[in-house]
Amino acid sequence: METTDGTAQTAAGGRPVVRRGIPQGSEERVAALYWEAFGRKLGPALNPPEVGRAFIAAHLHHDRGVTALADGRVVGVAGYRLGGRALTGGGVKDVLTTYGLIRGLPRLAILTLFEREPAEGELVMDGIAVEVAHRGSGIGSLLLREVATLAAEHDCRRIRLDVIDANPRAKALYERHGFTAVRTEQTPYLRGLLGFGAVTTMHRQVTRADAPGAREAR
Repeated sequence: METTDGTAQTAAGGRPVVRRGIPQGSEERVAALYWEAFGRKLGPALNPPEVGRAFIAAHLHHDRGVTALADGRVVGVAGYRLGGRALTGGGVKDVLTTYGLIRGLPRLAILTLFEREPAEGELVMDGIAVEVAHRGSGIGSLLLREVATLAAEHDCRRIRLDVIDANPRAKALYERHGFTAVRTEQTPYLRGLLGFGAVTTMHRQVTRADAPGAREAR
């Protein structure tokens, strides 16, 4: 069964379950999943990888993520930005403390490229990361549905996300869940640095079907 109350449970048949928040003690695991999924993009700002993963783990906002667990182990995570905070944190002081002034300043400039503030009534997703061995098993769909329910609980009217041209699989997943492209920004100047040359912004309206208990009632 899925759980929305923050309590890890075991589903019948060993199926992955979804819970709100990042479980205490799983920070390094979540950081490793995020780096596996987004390391090519985050690398120029947070490399070397071991330092980048440690930075992410140390500055997670535990209440800004949804996780999928299999046998008590995190195998998928979806991050979101709401109320001024996202799953991944760390401010100017944290970056400069970790990387030093000379190396830290250009990294801060890169990190600003990833900042996306929600509009009024909007929840912004930071992305989904699923362990390689569990991809294609429906975990991404479970995470997206839970994020939609969460958005409905916070009276959001819309979910927004950005997907890069180097990740067509993610774009296809979002489209299956009702996201539509609203604009594409060509960024050829970032291809050599970050590995992508275009970013597509996608929207999905939050409906009454996303409200807590709506699926069980159908």
